[in-house]
Amino acid sequence: MFGLLKGRLVVIRVILLATTLLLVAIGIVTIYAVGHPEQTGSDNQPSSLANLWKKQLLFAGMALGVFALVNVVSYRRLGRAGYWIYAAVLVLLAVLLVSKYVTELPFAPQTKGAYRWIKLSVAAYDLPSIQPSEICKPAYVIALAWYLRYRSNYRSFKALIGPFILTLVPMSLILLEPDLGTVLLMMPVLLVMLFAAGAKTSHLALIMLAALLFSPILWFKMQPYQRLRISSVLLQNAWLRQKAEVHPSLGRLLVGNTFSTKRWKDDWGYHLIRSKYAVASGGAEGYGFRRGPFVKYNFLPERHNDFIFAIIAHQWGFYGTIVVLALYVILFWCGLEISGFNTDPFGRLLAVGIVAMFAIQVLVNVTMTVGLMPITGLTLPLVSYGGSSLVVSMACVGLLNNVGRWRPFSVAPRAFE
Repeated sequence: MFGLLKGRLVVIRVILLATTLLLVAIGIVTIYAVGHPEQTGSDNQPSSLANLWKKQLLFAGMALGVFALVNVVSYRRLGRAGYWIYAAVLVLLAVLLVSKYVTELPFAPQTKGAYRWIKLSVAAYDLPSIQPSEICKPAYVIALAWYLRYRSNYRSFKALIGPFILTLVPMSLILLEPDLGTVLLMMPVLLVMLFAAGAKTSHLALIMLAALLFSPILWFKMQPYQRLRISSVLLQNAWLRQKAEVHPSLGRLLVGNTFSTKRWKDDWGYHLIRSKYAVASGGAEGYGFRRGPFVKYNFLPERHNDFIFAIIAHQWGFYGTIVVLALYVILFWCGLEISGFNTDPFGRLLAVGIVAMFAIQVLVNVTMTVGLMPITGLTLPLVSYGGSSLVVSMACVGLLNNVGRWRPFSVAPRAFE
């Protein structure tokens, strides 16, 4: 492991790895806390959470192995294989859709109403599940960075068709699973990388304006549960909930024909309200490690996963959340420093894409937790429970380390305008 830190930018990469390991440790400790509350007699504590920290510890060991693996060869060799990696991920996504729409495959069953995981077993032993949409994130960034690396024609609007095709194909496949969180992540990453590659800001602004104008059409094409996720942010307002109940037309507009205040409270509104209660009840200093009602009782579903930031706020308060967010800022700074010190266009775009992916995912998860964005199912990278998420996140950190350690060599023009 220490051999991986040899090469260029040693100080920055040591800080990057230390910050990453701290975030992983915070995640494991928080998962342990919700499974083993300090108070006794917690009859409502689900036993299914008791051993998840051990699994997360195992996933962390696997993630460190992947971190080392992606540093075996230069990132430029990975770039040359980028299209093949991207194509392989598309095949995995297509397999999930075959299981959903053609015939259900035994290794790709429906889980929690979606087809997102591939489950394999060897000699009657179940292996960790694979989530292709998670693997798609770095594969997409690698392929897009390789596509954009030497191109100089992005000053024209027509030249943006290629990158959008690379983006819309996996987005369409993932949307059908469905996995709304990953879908919402990919388009902002594309815009950031196009901006870094030299696309005109006027063109990017026009694209965002078109998406905004097109969004009302998508609203009426959504399923009721998807509308409820979005409208739950608006329905936090008690006055608006009352108006929606009194005026059925407003309720149908926001949710659909099945709108009711009770259903909202029992469904996505429940998650959102309890998450905000957990954050607010932590105050400035929090209840302390393994303490507090949201740790003791199952008041907040998915508190080891999507809503783990709420549990951090509940235990350690405002100060604890500032520490966690500061660690992410340090991680982003290290990634941008690695990008800035690299003259290779592919290396710079790869680092920018990974930082953008992490930053958007953190932003969406935190704002979702405090009720500023709809619930999307997007996890907190390096902290939330999940093998695929943790392994992929560590692989992305490994790519940043890879870009930083190899001495850049390029006879191409400047990477950025």
